Amino acid sequence: MLTATACNRDDISFENPSQLLRFSADTLFLDTVYNQVRSETYAVKIYNDEDKDVMIPKISLETGATSPYRINLDGKSGTEFNNVALRKKDSLYVFVEIAPVANATEAIAEDRIQIQSPAGNQHVTLFSVVQDAEFFIQNETNPNILTQNTTWNNEKAKIIFGDLTLGDGKTLNIEQGTKVYFFKNGGLKISENATLNVNGQLNSEVIFRGDRNDTRYDTIPKNWKGIQFGSGAKLNMNYAKLFGGIRGLEMTETQANISNTIIHTFEEYGIFAVKSNISTSNLVMNNFGEAAIGIFKGGTYNITHATIANYWNLNSAMPALGIYATNEYQNGATLENGPLTLNIRNSIIYTEKENAIVFKQTSGQTFAMVFQNNLLKYGNDAGYTVDGTNIKNEDPKFQNYFTHKMNLRVKDDSPAKGKGANLAGFPTDIAGVARKNPPTIGAYE
Repeated sequence: MLTATACNRDDISFENPSQLLRFSADTLFLDTVYNQVRSETYAVKIYNDEDKDVMIPKISLETGATSPYRINLDGKSGTEFNNVALRKKDSLYVFVEIAPVANATEAIAEDRIQIQSPAGNQHVTLFSVVQDAEFFIQNETNPNILTQNTTWNNEKAKIIFGDLTLGDGKTLNIEQGTKVYFFKNGGLKISENATLNVNGQLNSEVIFRGDRNDTRYDTIPKNWKGIQFGSGAKLNMNYAKLFGGIRGLEMTETQANISNTIIHTFEEYGIFAVKSNISTSNLVMNNFGEAAIGIFKGGTYNITHATIANYWNLNSAMPALGIYATNEYQNGATLENGPLTLNIRNSIIYTEKENAIVFKQTSGQTFAMVFQNNLLKYGNDAGYTVDGTNIKNEDPKFQNYFTHKMNLRVKDDSPAKGKGANLAGFPTDIAGVARKNPPTIGAYE
């Protein structure tokens, strides 16, 4: 026997709430926003824990139409909603974003989502930083080129759409505390014989990153391209932070001095150098798909008091090296080569791979190496050896190498403690701490 039954939809009656509603958060922190740029959308959930369907009389922004925020319920955006239905044991999303703010000085934007009902008035606090910004937009009619010597300060964030190019032979000075943000696929190009001076200070670093300020993007690569240097260009960089792109610093026949700088989370390389002359000190690096530093077609490289780790885990097929160095460079259809000199002193170079450093030497070309008082990870087939001043394959004991909580200081029982050579010219570590005698290997004392 087959029995067919028909169900009629019960009539739904909504009552006033008889108890307070519950929220997924009592405060919603939105990312920093800039004038004329809308924020990402955030959400807070309102829960009805009662065994009855309720009608919330009013959900609104406390400051009404003057609020920089907008809320969205059921696909409609506004500042006030009346008679909002919520089924029993169910929840409701309230989506929140900051509307564009014109010419805002850096300030705190704060408001409240008010939820009014006979059970009691409740609220969720909204909080964000609003900052003024200067825009550099590349399009078909604007090549986006700095044709004069230029200085940027920290009064306004710099937001770059597409590529921004520093003209041939020109100088760009970036002063302490300046924030430089790039939209997807944006980058900074330093033309031939031009100079980039990055003048950060401790606790007032210059920041280069993608435009998405939410902290979850701090450890995601490919949000922007990187900074590219032409032949004969110069870089002087002190106290900078670069993260979240494809290639951090891409240099071809470039002269660079890099100190007190943190570079992390790039899809390919943190530093990609072709026949360049680069000196670094107090350099901290982590999380690169190809290598922290890639050296091609020779050049001269002095790496002192660096902490170069690579715990890349986003694509296990990538080599994730500390340093890759070769005399060769494939320039289109032409294979070019040149002499290479690499001096590494008082540095940690460590990865989860068997060899943190891989060399590809070209027959007939100079490949000169100096390793002094380093802590290195390498296997028996590395193709090179180091003397007894170096520590081989001992865990440096980082305090936290996971990038989202990256702290590459070493623990008190690290084998790097007190094992460095006393080198003139490096009295303090990246955090401004005086080095001991003998110093700790790496960028941190």
